[in-house]
Amino acid sequence: MFDRPVGCGEHGASAGSRRASGNGYRARAGGVATACALALAALSTLALDGCAGPRSPAATPLTTAAAATTSYKLGSGDRVRVVVFGQENLSGEFGLDGGGHFAMPLIGEIQAGGLTTRELELQIREKFMTGYLLDPQIGVEVLNYRPFYILGEVKNPGSYPYVDGMAALNAVALAGGFTYRAKQGEFLLRRGDAAGVQVGGDHVLMPGDTITVEERFF
Repeated sequence: MFDRPVGCGEHGASAGSRRASGNGYRARAGGVATACALALAALSTLALDGCAGPRSPAATPLTTAAAATTSYKLGSGDRVRVVVFGQENLSGEFGLDGGGHFAMPLIGEIQAGGLTTRELELQIREKFMTGYLLDPQIGVEVLNYRPFYILGEVKNPGSYPYVDGMAALNAVALAGGFTYRAKQGEFLLRRGDAAGVQVGGDHVLMPGDTITVEERFF
């Protein structure tokens, strides 16, 4: 028998170790390359989003209704609550008469018709500052809106209590729905003294509006 050369076992083990080490290195390098590629893709997406600019929020019926209520002008038949902070005896609930007026303690008659609630707050504040209160803080809110009117091809035409944010189709539902002759795609809307305009079923109504459901042509 021949003796095994010294070092052959060690040499074989060393070569195997180097091959295993090389394979592990290549695996780690591949993982790093993949991670870098994913990071670059994510950065590219963010850059494109940034170039596109901020997205504008889409208008919704709710935002439209809120804007309409904020700009609402008071009129005959509305009922408001006026709060003079710290002065309970001067605060109260008031209904606007046929001319859009109501009376308050000390300052007397107020012309509220045609004003927004913010404008009414400023008018009341100015009146109280003319010899009555030094720095009055006023709050106004609408308790009850004047009714709206629906005419034409609905089952129960007439006046109905206004509900904040309601649309033309809501008015039709309150009036019992369409008759079989009704033109259902659009409606004639009159607001105040303005000429009538055609509106869709999702159009937001205001207190005092008159909406007419016209007859369709066969």
